[in-house]
Amino acid sequence: MTRRIDLVAADAVGEGEMQMVWTDGGASPVLVLRSGGVLHALQGTCSHEYFELDRGFLTRGTVTCPLHLSRFELDHGEPLDPPADLPLAVYPIVEEDGRVFIEVPDGPLAVNEG
Repeated sequence: MTRRIDLVAADAVGEGEMQMVWTDGGASPVLVLRSGGVLHALQGTCSHEYFELDRGFLTRGTVTCPLHLSRFELDHGEPLDPPADLPLAVYPIVEEDGRVFIEVPDGPLAVNEG
């Protein structure tokens, strides 16, 4: 079984912008961003150490955690720089009626944590 989570209006996230959305009653941060015209949804905290990624930097298909400067690839969440060695969880996006949703399995939102 899957569930669909309504995150944000599609036009609320401009090119090169990031927005943190708190889901599941504030328990699960999801980072929504637009890079190269494509919307992405990733776990909102670094997989190395808890730090909110919307405080980081978005550059050329990557997001950088400002705490220890680990970069992550947007399409698959793979870490490109240490100290992070676990990928970010990437959530499949559905755009419908001007809204951005993610479709995820029932239960707690999957995240990778070190």
